[in-house]
Amino acid sequence: MARTPLISGNWKMNLNHFEAIQLVQKLSYELRGHDFDQVEVSLHPPFTDLRSIQTIIDADRMPFRLGAQNCHTEVSGAFTGEISPAMLAKLDVDYVIVGHSERRALFGESDEDVASKASAVFAHEMTPIVCVGETLEERESNQAATVVETQLMGSLKLITNQQLGNAVIAYEPVWAIGTGVTASADDAQEMCAHIRRVVASIHKDASELVRIQYGGSVKPSNSGELMNMPDIDGALVGGASLESDSFARIVNFKEA
Repeated sequence: MARTPLISGNWKMNLNHFEAIQLVQKLSYELRGHDFDQVEVSLHPPFTDLRSIQTIIDADRMPFRLGAQNCHTEVSGAFTGEISPAMLAKLDVDYVIVGHSERRALFGESDEDVASKASAVFAHEMTPIVCVGETLEERESNQAATVVETQLMGSLKLITNQQLGNAVIAYEPVWAIGTGVTASADDAQEMCAHIRRVVASIHKDASELVRIQYGGSVKPSNSGELMNMPDIDGALVGGASLESDSFARIVNFKEA
C-alpha cells in the first residue's frame, strides 16, 4: 500500500519569529509545487513562531503543514508555561511531536505521559508524531528491539485502532540524534519493520496505514537511501531543517 512520505523539520529551540519567517520564505523559493506531489512536508517551529508561520503559510498559500514540537494534555487550566492542544488546533496545526527523546530524557516524560498527549492531539483533530528510540547502551546490550516495543506499546495505549492507522511514528535512535552519526539504512529499516510488526500485533490494518519516520542526523547525503527502504515513510529532521538548502534537498530525496 502506497503511503505518502512525511518529511518533518523539527527546529527545536532555534529561530526567533523573524528568522523563522526568513527560513520559510527561502524554503518556499527552493521548493516548487511539483516537489509536493509525492511528499508531505511539516514544519515544527518553537511555540513563539507558530502564529507568524501560520500567517505566512496561509497568506502565500504555501503547501507546508504546520507542526508543533510538544503540547500539554489538558485543554486549559493552571499549568504555567504549558500550551494546550486546543490552542494549537486554533492555529491550524496539523502535526504535534510527542515523546521526543529530548522530552523523555531532559524533562522526564514517561510512556504514560506520551500516551496521554497522543490521545489529546487526536481529540483535537490533529495528528501526533509519536517518537520512540533506544540509547547506545541499550543497543549495545541487544535490548533495542525490546526497548522500542515497550515504548511503543505504552505510548499508543490510549488511542483507538482507527486513530492508530492515522498516526505517525518516528523511530529516533537516541545515539544518532545531534551526533552526526546515522543508523545505516539497513539498521533503520530493520527497526522500522519491527515497529510495523508491533503495530500489526495491535491492529493489522493499521500497520499497513501508519507512517513510520526515521530521525537521527538525517542529511541530504543519506536521505535518499533511508527513504527508499520499504518501511520508512519519511524523516524527522533536526539540524538539517534549519538550513533551507539542506532541507529542500532532503524533501527532494527522490532526486538524490
